[in-house]
Amino acid sequence: MNVIGPKIKKLREAQGLTQEALAVQCNALKWDISRGTLAKIESKVRRINDQEVALLAKALGVEVGELYV
Repeated sequence: MNVIGPKIKKLREAQGLTQEALAVQCNALKWDISRGTLAKIESKVRRINDQEVALLAKALGVEVGELYV
């Protein structure tokens, strides 16, 4: 289940990042993710595992727990 997609979108937009820019940051962390896949995560279409949550938090510069608030 994906409960954090909308929070990822909110944090990304608050930082002025596009989906493409966040995908590039994730790629720099060795996670091969496309803008389209990120869009699916944000819209809760695609499930996300714990490792991916940690990578997204790192790319956004937040603690993992902040994605669940």
